[in-house]
Amino acid sequence: MGTWGSGLYSGDFAMDLRTTVGAVARLPYDADRLVDILCETEPGAANDSTHEDHLTFWLIVADQFAKRGIVCDRVRENALQIIDNGADIARLQELGMNEPGLRKRRNQLQNVRTRIAAANAAKPRAVLKKPQPLLMDVGDVIAYPIRRGAPINPYYTTIRMENGRPWIQDGWGVAVIIDRGRAFEFLSWYRPLTMAEASNEKPPLDSLRGNVRWRLQQPGTCSASHFKRMEIEKIGSLAIDPGKLKNLWPRLSPGTLHAASDISLGNNLRATPHGEEEPKRFKRQDLITSLEQMLCDEHRPAT
Repeated sequence: MGTWGSGLYSGDFAMDLRTTVGAVARLPYDADRLVDILCETEPGAANDSTHEDHLTFWLIVADQFAKRGIVCDRVRENALQIIDNGADIARLQELGMNEPGLRKRRNQLQNVRTRIAAANAAKPRAVLKKPQPLLMDVGDVIAYPIRRGAPINPYYTTIRMENGRPWIQDGWGVAVIIDRGRAFEFLSWYRPLTMAEASNEKPPLDSLRGNVRWRLQQPGTCSASHFKRMEIEKIGSLAIDPGKLKNLWPRLSPGTLHAASDISLGNNLRATPHGEEEPKRFKRQDLITSLEQMLCDEHRPAT
């Protein structure tokens, strides 16, 4: 369950779920379908009453729906039952929360109950009118500036500034988009294969062939504004052989959960700074030593 406290959003799971609800609420579906999608993204927490985050799931969804003017009887009833039967307080007692913390939690839950009970009428909400555009295609090779192995943080709106300080580039990252799609027909996502080691200069496409290591990354989302802020540029395209890709990683799942949770592609475009030792956390099976391991045999780079 991660960190937890007396506040409704004290835990890691609660904070992440709040972000997910925000992303899913943009979909142009009715409340019941939105709940189904949320249950699909967190099936354990949503459907298993013994799961450590089961109670938190329904409380957070109910609170977020109430704040956003989304009315769903299933969500309301589950949350009210959890609050009224004292299940959440009992769980926190078992986890060892002290009495002052429990009192704060009870007050929090009463505020949530009041909010849920008062939310009787649906309110208009801003939703996507059409699917998000697919900015990159399978096989696209992209380059982007990095600093200490990380790309520009796309959540900072000031160009090349971070926390009020200049963001100074010290290298280049490169990635190949090996999969992309749309979650729930609307939310775009991309899965990158990143060059394991940062480059001092922006490399030409031909230099990426041969003995160069690449790392499989998790999928992420990338809006047009984030694409621009990270200064991503396409430097070419490669023909990926689906069969070879499947042989390398037979159990790759689509980026549905990452799109629903609005996890930025920027989180997954990192590279080991030139000359530094690779972090031990990386899995060996996520590395390949050459792009040829996944490219069509007769491929010639397109520019």
